[in-house]
Amino acid sequence: MALGRARGRRASIDIWPGFVDALAQLLMVIIFILLVFTVGQFYLSDALSGRDEALKQLQQKISALADELALEKQTSETLRGNAAALMAQLKAAQDERDALNAKLAAAGQASAEAADLQGKLAAQQQATQAAKAEVEELTAEISALRDQLAKVAAALDVSNATVKNQQDQIVDLGKKLNMALASKVEELARYRSEFFGKLSAILGNRPDIRIVGDRFVFQAEVLFTPGGADLSDDAKKQLDPVFSALKEIAAKIPPDIHWVLEIDGHTDHRPIHTDQFASNWELSTARAISVVRYAIAQGIPADHLAAAGFADKQPIDNGTSEDAYRKNRRIELKLTER
Repeated sequence: MALGRARGRRASIDIWPGFVDALAQLLMVIIFILLVFTVGQFYLSDALSGRDEALKQLQQKISALADELALEKQTSETLRGNAAALMAQLKAAQDERDALNAKLAAAGQASAEAADLQGKLAAQQQATQAAKAEVEELTAEISALRDQLAKVAAALDVSNATVKNQQDQIVDLGKKLNMALASKVEELARYRSEFFGKLSAILGNRPDIRIVGDRFVFQAEVLFTPGGADLSDDAKKQLDPVFSALKEIAAKIPPDIHWVLEIDGHTDHRPIHTDQFASNWELSTARAISVVRYAIAQGIPADHLAAAGFADKQPIDNGTSEDAYRKNRRIELKLTER
């Protein structure tokens, strides 16, 4: 019985209205959602449409900017070309300016030179005027000199004959003088031959005293000790015949023949260096002077004597043997003119 009541209550409960209400609410929710979706879709479509429009406008702006950029690039290239051309023109202008400055400087220098030349020309003109005046003065002097020369020429013509006569006389006197000198030379040669002839007869044929050409030669050992320049008594005896013969011959020689007895000293080439003689020059000269002094002591006039030393510079034998040395050590006597 109880079970029957329960079934009767469940059968009596109606769920449809609740279901209908739920469906209605669900439908309203769905409708609301659809409405919201529709509105959202509308707004989204509108927004998308606005975005597309904005994007289109943006693309148009980008295109315009691209066009402007291309134009700017073209303008930039044009400006660059114009700038290069302007730089070339500027360089040409600078070169032309420099050339003009150089020309101006040259023109200034030329002006200074021209002014200097004008000054020099003025000075030259003054000098020319002075020179002209001097030439005129010199011309007058030359004319006067020509007159004087004409007078001198006339006087010279008169005296030419006298001059020629005098020249002939001078030539004749020269010839006579040469003949007289030749005669004196021949006469002195004759006395020299006589002098040497007497000496040869007196001294005989001695190898240490001989005649060589126009000279009478004593070997040094005949008169001097080795390295010495003093005449020994024996050496003086060797020289006595020479000076006796010379005095005999000198008494015959006319006073107008100016004779002299040269006495030359010679050594061999071996050097000497002592307290008395520093070299062969001193030794050869001292020996010649010793002979001169003895000649004066024997009565030979001093103004007819001469002494000279030749050291070893005029050898008669260039050998190196003792015989060659002996030949080169000598005293030479020569009767000659002063």
